[in-house]
Amino acid sequence: MLGAALFTALLAQVAIAVPGSPVPITGQTLAVVLTAAALGPVRGMAGQFAYVLLGAVGLPFYSKGASGWAQVFGPTGGYLVGFIPAAFLVGLAARHGFDRQPWKAVLLFLTGQLIILAIGVSWLCVAASLELSTALHKGFLPFLPGGLLKAVIAGLWMPLAWRLVRLREP
Repeated sequence: MLGAALFTALLAQVAIAVPGSPVPITGQTLAVVLTAAALGPVRGMAGQFAYVLLGAVGLPFYSKGASGWAQVFGPTGGYLVGFIPAAFLVGLAARHGFDRQPWKAVLLFLTGQLIILAIGVSWLCVAASLELSTALHKGFLPFLPGGLLKAVIAGLWMPLAWRLVRLREP
């Protein structure tokens, strides 16, 4: 679980600013879906809870080394909080084998990305006092291509990883 938190923190540092949006494009959501599929629902969720908590108490875990409670309660906090239920749901589906075939895995991981975005946009509306249409324009639409790309990467990687694990089993 600590590995999940650290991996998410590492991929958080892969960040690209989105013009006009307080939310950067990062690798965090890729880490969320991969670690959730590997760890399952409870440990995957716990790993993301640890990530959010460790960043909130001051470790430079968030995008561009940011940290603190202000990040959690600010405009981007909903995306961070969204990691937790997304990890649970992705981990639960993975327990039922949805991460074993590439096409199912891509759909599962895209769903995980959409859960994070839905919670993030809702939070962005409240925290930044934005209309829903503005929040969708600034906090959802710019992230769809990257979310799809991350879902495809994870969807191709995870079934391959499971095959490699099975080959190593006695």
